Amino acid sequence: MLFTQFAFLSHEAAHRQIFASHTWNDRAARYGGTFLAGISYVWWMNKHTRHHANPNTVGKDPDISFEAISFRPEDAAAKRGIMRVLVRVQGYAFFPMLLLEGANLHWQSIRTYLTGTGIKGRWSEGSVFLARFVLYFGVLLWSLPVGMAFAFLGVQLAVFGFYMGIAFAPNHKGMPIIEEGQKVDFFSRQVLTSRNIHGGRWVEHFMGGLNYQVEHHLFPNMARPNLRAARLVVQQFCADHDVPYTETSLVRSYAIVVQYLNRVGLAARDPFACPLVQQYRA
Repeated sequence: MLFTQFAFLSHEAAHRQIFASHTWNDRAARYGGTFLAGISYVWWMNKHTRHHANPNTVGKDPDISFEAISFRPEDAAAKRGIMRVLVRVQGYAFFPMLLLEGANLHWQSIRTYLTGTGIKGRWSEGSVFLARFVLYFGVLLWSLPVGMAFAFLGVQLAVFGFYMGIAFAPNHKGMPIIEEGQKVDFFSRQVLTSRNIHGGRWVEHFMGGLNYQVEHHLFPNMARPNLRAARLVVQQFCADHDVPYTETSLVRSYAIVVQYLNRVGLAARDPFACPLVQQYRA
């Protein structure tokens, strides 16, 4: 849980939300993300920058380009073998699969350091990443028997990945997908593809400020406390201009994610769906 909170702080520093100084934000993001949370700052910045520029946009947003999960019926229909079976129940499988996300985040970071090219500070950051795990494993093996140390590590990775996943999942999953080449203005792109989560200060802390997803995408370098106030301004602006503004509860957002992923997966089951039936289906 603490590692996830460190990741939230690293995310905010990377967005220049914490300090006035670019240098201090960069240092805090690298320290919080790479050394404390064990996630490559370089890898995450590359991925997250592309996401913010084109959320839920086919061919541009890496967050909707997963091997195991499909976010479009076309992608689900292209699955073969065991992946074809998994995609049909992907909504129910999504949250259990998050238990593996912690290990996956570390693995993606390792791949970046080992195979990435043209990465600024690759070896210096990789050294910090390596030092983090040497210290972490050292503490575990020093304080616990070997079997218990690995059990602790397994549980920690599972909780870390699950917490990260359930904090990020409500933000965009189940929101409109923008097809490749479709022209959408900046404001509409950010608002229509984002979902806010209400619930007060505890939700704000639990999600690391990501519950104000609409405002965060419109003003990515705005400090977390100010997003709370900006929400009222953005809501009124959307109401005045008839732009849909989506906000729901945390539990309801999870239900929407499960239903959406299952609907996408099941849409690929019958390749001969009748167009007339599809036209009148709710």
